[in-house]
Amino acid sequence: MDHSGTVVIVARRGSDWADSLEVLSERYAYRVLPVGSPAEALTTMSSIHVDLAVAEDRQDETVGLDFLTRLRVSHPDIMRVYVTPAPSSLSYQALSKAAIYQFLLTPLDPAQLGLAVERALEARELHRRHRILSREFKISGPLMFGERRDPVFRPESHQFEKLVYASEKMAEMCDLARQAAATELPILIEGETGTGKELLARAIHYNSPRRASPLLVQNCGGMPDELLQSELFGHKRGAFTGAISDRLGLFRAADAGTVFLDEISDVSPSFQVSLLRFLQEGEVKPLGADKVIHCNVRIIAASNKPLQDLVVQGKFRQDLYFRLKGFEFEVPPLRDRPEDIGPLAEFFAAKHADAMGRKVLGITANTLEKLALCSFPGNVRELENEIRRMVALTKDGEYITTRNMAPSLLATASARKQGDGLRGFVPEGTTLKDQVESLEKQIVGRALIRNHWNQSRTAAELGLSRVGLANKIKRYSLNENG
Repeated sequence: MDHSGTVVIVARRGSDWADSLEVLSERYAYRVLPVGSPAEALTTMSSIHVDLAVAEDRQDETVGLDFLTRLRVSHPDIMRVYVTPAPSSLSYQALSKAAIYQFLLTPLDPAQLGLAVERALEARELHRRHRILSREFKISGPLMFGERRDPVFRPESHQFEKLVYASEKMAEMCDLARQAAATELPILIEGETGTGKELLARAIHYNSPRRASPLLVQNCGGMPDELLQSELFGHKRGAFTGAISDRLGLFRAADAGTVFLDEISDVSPSFQVSLLRFLQEGEVKPLGADKVIHCNVRIIAASNKPLQDLVVQGKFRQDLYFRLKGFEFEVPPLRDRPEDIGPLAEFFAAKHADAMGRKVLGITANTLEKLALCSFPGNVRELENEIRRMVALTKDGEYITTRNMAPSLLATASARKQGDGLRGFVPEGTTLKDQVESLEKQIVGRALIRNHWNQSRTAAELGLSRVGLANKIKRYSLNENG
C-alpha cells in the first residue's frame, strides 16, 4: 500500500533502528529522516514539512519526551510517538503534557512501530477532514434535571473546548471562565483591541444557564449619551426628537439572557449612574416612561483600557467598577503568548480555506516560526486577517509559505531572529570594520555547524548564494575541522 508522509526519527547514536527504518521506508513507503538529536530534528523541520516525529529515550532519560512536549507547542500539527524502555517511571502528567499519540516499549518491534505510525497519520488526516467539514453549530441538549428540555443551538466556536490556544495563560483563564459561566455574577473582561474579548463573552454565555436566551451586544464606544440610553433602556414615542415609536431596549429584549457591553470605559458619567442603578435594582426606566420595568439580565462588560486606572483618574465610578467585576478577566495580548500563534494560524488557515473553497495543504513549520516572531499589535484579529490574505494567495495543493507573508511582517520576523541570533556573539577588534567582520565570521561559522557543513542549506538560511557563501568561507579561513 502506498503511503504519503514524512517521518522524523530522533534516536541516539548507536541505537539499532535499521529494521524499523526499513519497514517504514520500504513496506509503508514513508519518507524517513533519522536524526541524532532534538536540535537536528528542529533544523530539519525548518526546511522540510514533517508529518510525524518519533523520539527515543533510554533508561532514566527524558530528552526525547521533553522534545515532544516542546514540539506540541511549536509544531502542534505534527503527530508524536514516544519510544521508552520503562513507562512506569513516567508520570501520566508528563505523557499527557506532550500529547503523545502512542508510546512503544523497547526492544522495539518494527512492525508495531509501522502500525503505530500508520494509525497516527490516519488519525491526523481524519481530524483534518473533520475540522474542515464540521458545521458551525452543534445541537446540545441540557442534561440537568429541571432544566429546559428543548435542544439549544450552541455555536461550536463558543464551546470552551473549541477555543484555540496552547498557552498556560489562556488555559488558566478559560478554566476560571468555565466556573464563572455557571454563576449569575457580572463579568468584566479587559484586554487590548483584537484579543478576543467578545469571543470569551460569547463562550461564557453559551455555557451558562442562560444559554437558551439571547446574547445581545452593544458597542458603547463613541455613542451619544441619549442614543446609548435609548438603545439599552428603550424609549417611549415622543421621548425625544425622532422617537416616532416605542423602543423596547436591549435590556428588556435580552430578558433571562445576557447583554455584552463593549468599550464600557467610554461611557459618560450620567450613563454610569444609570447602569449602576440597573445593576443594583435590576430595573429599567425607558426614556419618556413613568414606570420602571423589572429585567433579569446578566451583564458582561469589556474594556480595552484598565478600568482601575480610570477610577484612579476620576474618569470611571469606583462603585460601578466594583459592581461590574464580579469576575474579572484580562485577555493577554498575542505578543505575551506567542505559543498560541501557531495553533491560531492553523485554525484560521483551515477556516478560510474552507470558506474560499481552497484545497490548501497547511502551513509550513518555517512559516509558523516566522509568524511566532511577529508582535501583531492588532492581536488575534490582525493574525486572522494576515492568514486570510495568505490563504487567498496560496494555490490549491500547496502549503502556505513565507513567500505569501506581508513584507512588513517578514521583515519584523527576520530582524527579531537576527537579534536573537546575535546573543552569545562577542565581536573582536578595535575598529568598527574589524568588529563587523568578526561577527560575520562567527555567524557564518555557527550556521555551517548547525547545518553540518551543508553549504546549500547554510546559504539558504543566511540568504546568500552558494558562491557568496564560498567566498566568505575562504575569506575567513573556515573549515569543517575547526
